[in-house]
Amino acid sequence: MINGMRPNLDGRVFRSVSNTDNGEVGAQTEFQYRQSGDLVTADYSGGSIVEGHLIATMDADGNLDMRYHHLNASGALMVGTCRSRPETLADGRLRYHESWRWLSGDGSEGESVIEER
Repeated sequence: MINGMRPNLDGRVFRSVSNTDNGEVGAQTEFQYRQSGDLVTADYSGGSIVEGHLIATMDADGNLDMRYHHLNASGALMVGTCRSRPETLADGRLRYHESWRWLSGDGSEGESVIEER
């Protein structure tokens, strides 16, 4: 929960600000979010991501439990799972701290941060 309220992500746009080396999302990747109740979805692309989609549920504190899949620039279909924790920045924008794991490829784990544009 942020400032006593659960965030609404509908219509918000995010960009990656950091990612571990085994991740594929980068500074050029843009996420377009939609939300209806506890259901959150997003389309994402840019950088090494040709096209991607995610689906998540949001808990009462604004945390996301998501699954994602995308096609990367090398032509590989990638799939993963992610847990994201929200933070409100001083200017009111949202930042999400993400812990993710590949369900395809090498199965490795990583950490990333995305911020609202």
